[in-house]
Amino acid sequence: QVWLVESGGRSVQAGGSLRLSCEVAGYPVSASCMGWFRQVPGKEREGVATIYSDDGSTDYADSAKGRFTASQENDKNTVYLQMNSLKPEDTAMYYCAAHPYVRGSWCKAGRTHAEFSNWGRGTQVTVSS
Repeated sequence: QVWLVESGGRSVQAGGSLRLSCEVAGYPVSASCMGWFRQVPGKEREGVATIYSDDGSTDYADSAKGRFTASQENDKNTVYLQMNSLKPEDTAMYYCAAHPYVRGSWCKAGRTHAEFSNWGRGTQVTVSS
């Protein structure tokens, strides 16, 4: 069974930074597309960033480009989302997702939440102005 556990979310002021972590158990982070999504009440879960574990290639939603960075430590089975220059509109529950055995070309931030097979429970990020 696959487990994903997010951590690192908290309240922060606008302009601040946070690093979210996602620890994965049950299968290696390698050979998978790892995604970061976020959701606010009443809205659909939206993709923020992806990282393809075989080569570390990343992709970002327009809202994240230039501010967020996805990374991984395969020896720790952990992926990260470094978020800088945070804005109040970044306030959301952030989720980590994983989908195994895909090509790198599949691993894009435009993938919908329905296309990922494994999810964590989320970590709340609140950005105050």
